[in-house]
Amino acid sequence: MEILKTLEDRFNNNLHRHENVKWEEILTLIKENTIKTLEKMEESSGEPDVFVLNSGVYYIDSSKESPKDRRSLCYDKEARINRKKAPPKSSVEEFAAKLGAELLDENMYIELQKIEDFDLKTSSWLKTEKELRKLGGAIFGDKRYKRTFIYHNGADSYYSSRGYRGFIKLK
Repeated sequence: MEILKTLEDRFNNNLHRHENVKWEEILTLIKENTIKTLEKMEESSGEPDVFVLNSGVYYIDSSKESPKDRRSLCYDKEARINRKKAPPKSSVEEFAAKLGAELLDENMYIELQKIEDFDLKTSSWLKTEKELRKLGGAIFGDKRYKRTFIYHNGADSYYSSRGYRGFIKLK
């Protein structure tokens, strides 16, 4: 399977992302539905790789910048539908659901940035708490000046430089 070769090569070329994890272990954790999601993540320029965060093992989009095929999206379906002028084609929550992946939350994003620098020129929407979302907002993050920043924006906003990073939990 071509996707497994791509994933194995990326795994072996980025051992700092998953110290003390062996490829053979990952193979035992990958299920058939996981492969389909990983293929979709790869096809949409996410470059999924294995990361160990807070003692969990995940496949997370590892493209240096927010995946280019997943940008110019507002936060969720409600924001997209209620946008009065020029609604985007989709939202990050809808796109992630099609992929079968979840959005990184704020804590995962901060931990990811401690392993390697991502989103130095772009930004990524992050899973937003329901209370904030009810008020019309959503959060996103990026890394500038060697520091991870978490910001807020209206959930209906979208920019050509903002997308999202998805993940699948393996264990």
